[in-house]
Amino acid sequence: MAQGSFHGRFVWQELMTEDTAKAATFYSKVVGWHTQPSAVDPTYSQFGIGGGYYGGMMKVPDEARAAGAKPQWLPYIGAADVEASVAAAERLGGTVKRAAHDIPTVGRFAILSDPQGAAFAVFKPAQEGTAPPATPPLGSFAWMELATSNYEAAFDFYSKLFGWQALHRMDMGPQGVYLIFGADGVQRGGIYKLNQERSSRPYWLPYAAVASADAAAAAATAAGGRVIVGPLEVPGGGRIAQVIDPSGAMFAVHSMAAAKPAAPPKPAAPPKPAAPPKPAAPPKPATAAATPPAPKPPAPKPAAAAPPAPKPAAPKPAT
Repeated sequence: MAQGSFHGRFVWQELMTEDTAKAATFYSKVVGWHTQPSAVDPTYSQFGIGGGYYGGMMKVPDEARAAGAKPQWLPYIGAADVEASVAAAERLGGTVKRAAHDIPTVGRFAILSDPQGAAFAVFKPAQEGTAPPATPPLGSFAWMELATSNYEAAFDFYSKLFGWQALHRMDMGPQGVYLIFGADGVQRGGIYKLNQERSSRPYWLPYAAVASADAAAAAATAAGGRVIVGPLEVPGGGRIAQVIDPSGAMFAVHSMAAAKPAAPPKPAAPPKPAAPPKPAAPPKPATAAATPPAPKPPAPKPAAAAPPAPKPAAPKPAT
């Protein structure tokens, strides 16, 4: 498995919730997903549109609930070697929440938390799929954000674990710095300082691609959710909204601005008619001829004399 094609890439999103039936209805209205039971585990449902599946859903396990787990979305990040990634995460200060485990015919995964406490999973599929398209299709996940207590320390952890690069740091004023990370020049998400009023624990927030963030936010409210941010415009021409679903899990949507249709060509101005020709000026009437001068009498011929010597012809200038 090539590191650049899979390792460090977000490959799946998983919702742990208290009411799977209510969640299925909510997300079908907000994102347009349908649900289908997994062939491996009927208690696990998959979210998708058409023939594409982008996430899964399960009830919060009893042991996780006992440990204080709340409804949340969990990102799965590709790992070339699950055991090696788990060992590296522990060396870097991470914690193992669930040891490496096989899913028959699907792949191998482990659940971890980073040094600040945000949960995530590492996953190696049984068969590597194709790289995602440059433009995320509707229903897939277009962006990931990590809200954390120390964004620089968190980035250091993930960059060492997955090879992520800091592509840009945006100064957001009182809100601090928004660090955009990615790999091979491709942006994958952002990391920023946690808003303690919203959550006391760091968390990953997935953004699903939708046709309209505004319509999705309205649908979320109508379906029993609550909009906490937006809808608002973000750099790049898109719009986002962050919501809390009926079980309390945070979720976000992203839409790109529709391309403006090209203006139709302006019709050519009709040719101006040619100005009619001006009539020729009428001929002026002939004026009376001036009185011709009186004829001069012929000059007297001189007496015959010797003919004058002929003059040479004046030379013509060379042409």
